[in-house]
Amino acid sequence: MVTLSFIEYGENLGTRPLGKVVREKLMSLIEQNDLVVLDFTGVNVVSNSFADECIAKLLLAMPLAELKTRTTFRGLNPIASESILTALRRRHSVSCTNYQ
Repeated sequence: MVTLSFIEYGENLGTRPLGKVVREKLMSLIEQNDLVVLDFTGVNVVSNSFADECIAKLLLAMPLAELKTRTTFRGLNPIASESILTALRRRHSVSCTNYQ
């Protein structure tokens, strides 16, 4: 198990370019570890763009079931949690549509 502390990237996570940087780091950690803790302690804002680029685009590399078993969240405030859930729902909906 390893922890990725999102506060290292700022209190307000809002851009796709930053989301891509963090996703690449996160993907590397997922490939090298059984479980990655996504620690959002101290992070105030997670924009929809960042959430999609960083978290939801992981669904392009693995199914949702695998993502759920390989990652867990810690320290999410309600607003950040909603942004991430919304991004995952949208991305998962699109990926499911592509298989039909």
